[in-house]
Amino acid sequence: MTSSTGADQPVPLAAVAAGFLAQRDLRSRSITVYGQTLARLAAYAGADTPIDQLGEAELQAFMDAYYADAAPATWNLNLAALRSFFGYARRQHATAGDPTGPIERRRLRRDPDRRVIPGRQLDALWRRADLPVRDKTLWRLLYDSAARAHEILGLDVDDLDLPDKTATVTGKGGITRQVNWYTHTAHLLPRLVDGRTHGPLFLANRRPRSPVATVDLDPATGRARLSYRRAAEVFTSATGWTLHQLRHTRIRELKDTGCPLPVLQKITGHRSLRTLTEHYPGPSPQAVQAWYDNTDPDARRPRPG
Repeated sequence: MTSSTGADQPVPLAAVAAGFLAQRDLRSRSITVYGQTLARLAAYAGADTPIDQLGEAELQAFMDAYYADAAPATWNLNLAALRSFFGYARRQHATAGDPTGPIERRRLRRDPDRRVIPGRQLDALWRRADLPVRDKTLWRLLYDSAARAHEILGLDVDDLDLPDKTATVTGKGGITRQVNWYTHTAHLLPRLVDGRTHGPLFLANRRPRSPVATVDLDPATGRARLSYRRAAEVFTSATGWTLHQLRHTRIRELKDTGCPLPVLQKITGHRSLRTLTEHYPGPSPQAVQAWYDNTDPDARRPRPG
């Protein structure tokens, strides 16, 4: 692969991107992220633009256009994708430099509250009537149970105990535990199951194009188990949030309502209380304020008890 920096013909951006994404050592997740970033770059700069004509100012403008309001982690992820891409282009002699060099990474802010979904917005989501039953059931079950997404997506129909509103999931390290849900989710699950007795609980919309493991195939419909990647894409597209934010938000709610830590640990499946307390949000500012209001020694109105 050559360009106007060392040969007669320049190399278009799209051609270099195709070669980059076709590398055998790229993981599927990397291909997805890199592909999205490069597709946006091609739309912004033009797919036929010679790659060696992309300068520092244009790459900075591209990042500002698409990611100016993004979280630091999102900004850094896409910047890393561009740097990896231009590193490949240099190795292929398609360009001589790296126009992303002057673009600075953003400092990550460790603010667990930022990952909590506001209550009013979550309530509005539950009231939406346009959501498919599969997606609404998945989201409500994830929220009620505070479980990890892969644990819930791994459920089979016969793992459910519908009368008791419980199921057994397999968590990290192959450890099994019980998850629970509320009545509103219990109303949705029979509609989702629709008479099935075996196979994955959450299914993809279409039959798979390539063979999948038998354990991930529904014998009644021939459809495969819903993948984490697709479930995450659907949720983010519909809400702008991530699936893991449902877990964060639910843990905050449980802490706000005074759920004892041993019970909370059972619910979330954490082996370490330290991880649970350090990496997930504590009581909200509103809960702290309510505690002070309810324990004010100078309050004139006596409180029950």
